[in-house]
Amino acid sequence: MYDFVVVGAGPAGSRFSRRAAEAGYDVLTLERGEVGKPLACSGHVSTDIWEFTPDGAREELLQNEVYGARFHVGGPRSDDYPFYKQEVVSNVIDRVGLDVRLAAAAREAGADLREDHSVSSVEEHREYVEVTANTPDGTETYRAKMVAGCDGPVSRVRTELGLPEPGEKLQGVLGFSEEDDPGDYVDVHLTAPKFFAWRIPRSDAGVEYGLAAPPGSEPTAKELFEEFTQNYDIETSEFCAGMIPVGPAPRVSSWRGFLIGDAAAQTKPFTGGGILYGMTAADHAVREIDPDDPDSLQNYESAWRDDLSTEIRLGHWIRRAYSLPEPVQKAGLSAFSGEIGVHMDKPTSFFSKEHLSKLLSRS
Repeated sequence: MYDFVVVGAGPAGSRFSRRAAEAGYDVLTLERGEVGKPLACSGHVSTDIWEFTPDGAREELLQNEVYGARFHVGGPRSDDYPFYKQEVVSNVIDRVGLDVRLAAAAREAGADLREDHSVSSVEEHREYVEVTANTPDGTETYRAKMVAGCDGPVSRVRTELGLPEPGEKLQGVLGFSEEDDPGDYVDVHLTAPKFFAWRIPRSDAGVEYGLAAPPGSEPTAKELFEEFTQNYDIETSEFCAGMIPVGPAPRVSSWRGFLIGDAAAQTKPFTGGGILYGMTAADHAVREIDPDDPDSLQNYESAWRDDLSTEIRLGHWIRRAYSLPEPVQKAGLSAFSGEIGVHMDKPTSFFSKEHLSKLLSRS
């Protein structure tokens, strides 16, 4: 019997698998397809990403360095409001390559990671869980002391365990052009309903265009994306789509199961990104959860919320600004644009001494 069956080998699942294996646990990780595919997530991340990756990953995966963002209330030719630092704010990376690199690190640590294993059911018992998956050789059932649901926004594990859904899901779409753009800034357009659209230069790897909107919106997310790229007079390829969960449920654990990453909606409400939050929660899970003691799941619930809940709560407040009337948006952007001292993953840094000193230096 395994200590943990991990469902999903994205960043959160591979990070948990690696750290749990390094801690001496017997780990089986099941990925429904090929690691990293299909792509459904942006490759724009904070520089903190390299604290969670193996040696050499930065040299292999880095595509561009970003120093700030230009905010637009309208299209590409509208006025822009720059927010920037003198040093690198964030990185643009090979997003598929990140998944592959993290999965390889999990395997090297001792996790048994199997691709093309699509989980169909999870059954909890008093002393163990049974996880059944469709595999290339038929149906297999695996027994473990606990199951970790790291299987994304539409989580089968969450459904099977009867855990509550995230507060909200957005429809995200991505596409890539062949432009050679080593630009220092990303462009953020506050034009998508209740969210935003973005343009991210990836140097000679092209440019990423994307947006997110509530499901069922009119126009649809795909139609909004087509209009957005037409405004830039550009054609994109590799069109990708996926759900973005926003707002963790009050409970992300059951008797012998727990959720990490997008499955738990451990994401930034103001960007939808969840790579760093998910891997941070994975580290908390390894430290706090004893597979022989179901009561330890409460320790995990407390640990990750103590670490991330304030950032998530403030992130919700930032996102509300996306839906303010246009004149108010322009006034606010004009007032706060310029050099900043904010960390892109930490809304609390808006109140840091560094950021406040930047604001005071402009007055």
